[in-house]
Amino acid sequence: MHQVLDQIKNGLIVSCQALEGEPLHSPFIMGRMALAAKEGGAVGIRANSVSDIREIKKQVDLPVIGIIKQVYNGHPVFITPTLKEIDAIADTGAEIIATDATNRIRPDGKSLEVFYQEVRSKYPHILLMADVSSVEEAIFADKLGFDIVAPTLYGYTEETKGLKIDDHDYAVIKQIVKEVSHAKVLAEGNVSTPEIARSVLDFHVHSVVVGGAITRPQIITKRFVDAMQK
Repeated sequence: MHQVLDQIKNGLIVSCQALEGEPLHSPFIMGRMALAAKEGGAVGIRANSVSDIREIKKQVDLPVIGIIKQVYNGHPVFITPTLKEIDAIADTGAEIIATDATNRIRPDGKSLEVFYQEVRSKYPHILLMADVSSVEEAIFADKLGFDIVAPTLYGYTEETKGLKIDDHDYAVIKQIVKEVSHAKVLAEGNVSTPEIARSVLDFHVHSVVVGGAITRPQIITKRFVDAMQK
């Protein structure tokens, strides 16, 4: 576990994800995307779905943060929401499993505390990552025993809708780093430029996760088009 954390320290983790209906949705393409990320110097990959994770593991020897986005009856908690998704990711050999660690009740009615204890009991040797939306949630996840916390869902819950991690001079990241005692803090969410990625490292985060700015060409293209039309 510590070896994986050392491997990703101060480095760039690239999120290689394309949902159904997006142009690059394909395990093959995500595998090649991960390979390109490795060649560019990435130290880890974040990936969604069993098929994508398995293909990525074939292409690169980097640590993988595995998630499964699964919506149950329109429930807002959908990042690795139940033990069923945890089991599926664990079977892929992903070194880290990330899950929604907000204060919302999960689709199966469990609290985060109960869910965490079940997962930790079943998989004591897999690193667990908490995707949170607030400083308070990060503190709670740290107290529970999560190995990694990240403000991945900052801006995506009812309480934080529309906010971005660079609002107010990255205050949310700075505060999480200050308040969390044991878990490693990853900067994730709206890291849209190399300059932002570099600047957040100065806040003593463990590593930085970048997704859309690298691996979603439709978003990258739109940024160019929008800028040119101003």
